[in-house]
Amino acid sequence: MAIAGKRISFNFDWRTTAFTLVMMPLLVTLGFWQLQRAQEKALIGAAWELRQSQPPKPLAAQWDETPEALAFTPVKLSGELLKDKYFLLDNRIQQGRFGYEVLSIMQLDDDAGLALVNRGWLAADPSRLKLPPVPPVDGRIELTGHVYVAPGEPYLLAEQQLGEEWPKLLQAIEMEKIMPLVGQINGQRVFPYPIRIAAGEPGALTVDWQVVNMSADKHRAYSAQWFTMALVLFIFFLLRSSNLWQLINPSRSARS
Repeated sequence: MAIAGKRISFNFDWRTTAFTLVMMPLLVTLGFWQLQRAQEKALIGAAWELRQSQPPKPLAAQWDETPEALAFTPVKLSGELLKDKYFLLDNRIQQGRFGYEVLSIMQLDDDAGLALVNRGWLAADPSRLKLPPVPPVDGRIELTGHVYVAPGEPYLLAEQQLGEEWPKLLQAIEMEKIMPLVGQINGQRVFPYPIRIAAGEPGALTVDWQVVNMSADKHRAYSAQWFTMALVLFIFFLLRSSNLWQLINPSRSARS
């Protein structure tokens, strides 16, 4: 390539070259990863919209369904919430306030089994000196909600240790640990996924379920940032390793 009779020449600095060879693939990979996450979130959102347009199904008919078929499925269930036996999902933030999500255990009608019912968010003492009082729900109730199947493995700072006392604090919902513990209460089977109840249902607290923690559009925006950084790095490398800038702007180069 020639500009005004001159040719581009290259002089590669090993430090700049090494940095570019390491960072360029990383930035491009992060960009494509964010695009993949955006596609996943879009599919989750579409599944949510589709399932919420369906009428609720009896929970009793859902025990043998696959996780893919259960995710976001509207259900209805009835029974009694066990008193003084519930879980508190730790470090749930609502509008900048600290609190817990309350997961009660429901004894289903006709001794059909047990189900974990997420009643929503409850404000708590940010100093963690004491647990919040959870409003009780007396007698038999009927609920509607949806089955929540987590899209991936929960993030844990350390392995959860669930002691003997109730209520029990949770970092994350690990059903493989919770189900045997709950099943010991009366020896009945436990539905394998929690039910997030709808707002206004009996026993509902602050209910504002987020389908995904980050929208597909935000992932696309992050992807654009990573690709832009990769492009800027490439341009910097090209200008740093060649005489292209002098060829493009010879007058400024002569003054300098």
